[in-house]
Amino acid sequence: MLRKSLLVALLLAGCSKGPQADLQYIKQARSLGSEWALINEQARQGKLTRVYVSSMHQWLRQQLQTSSSALSVPNARYAIEIHALLQQPDDAPPQELRARCAVLKQIEDQLESA
Repeated sequence: MLRKSLLVALLLAGCSKGPQADLQYIKQARSLGSEWALINEQARQGKLTRVYVSSMHQWLRQQLQTSSSALSVPNARYAIEIHALLQQPDDAPPQELRARCAVLKQIEDQLESA
């Protein structure tokens, strides 16, 4: 009987959803947001071509959308922050993007320490 209970507990743990399961998507979104900020910063300095910046914006949005869609808790604070990133214009100020990434980093750190 103990063996059966342990097996059921392990199966349920493997299927768990929630913030811990979403941690990988939170990290990915934070990384993408940071990369977006860097691209916008360098674009403003004239260091990148328009074609490159445009294609990167498109790729970043696709990846952020994928991360957002994969979340198991769509109304969590981190989901709202990821959605807010997606609402930013392509040429969003780098400091705005970094501020959103900082919030995601705080959430990430809290989840990792839990």
